[in-house]
Amino acid sequence: MSFYLTALAVVLLDQATKEWIVRHLGLGQNIPVIPGFFDIVFVFNPGAAFGILAGLPAGLRNPFFVLISLAAIVLIFVYRSRYLREKRLASLALALILGGAIGNLIDRLRYAMVVDFLDVHYHTLHWPAFNVAD
Repeated sequence: MSFYLTALAVVLLDQATKEWIVRHLGLGQNIPVIPGFFDIVFVFNPGAAFGILAGLPAGLRNPFFVLISLAAIVLIFVYRSRYLREKRLASLALALILGGAIGNLIDRLRYAMVVDFLDVHYHTLHWPAFNVAD
């Protein structure tokens, strides 16, 4: 049961934080939290991690990422049920990944993109923005 509760907690935290960002920040707006190191910023990521495949046409990109997300979710359930039922730490890790996959899938279904808002940087060197699901 803790597997499902953990995944649900990730989804709820992910969606609540994204909803706050969408309602309270304008697209591209940022709030410095630790100047020179960490900001909250509202961006949409049409691609996968680090914007991979963001340049694909939306009509191809969106269905592709939805299908990949659904496949990942199914594979997580199958893998856990076959190999990890009694392995608590590995199941916890998969629950976190499952929650993230579901959270980003919800964004893709709502916006055809993923809301990212955590921006870690060192002056001009930026890690790509990410979110709780990541």
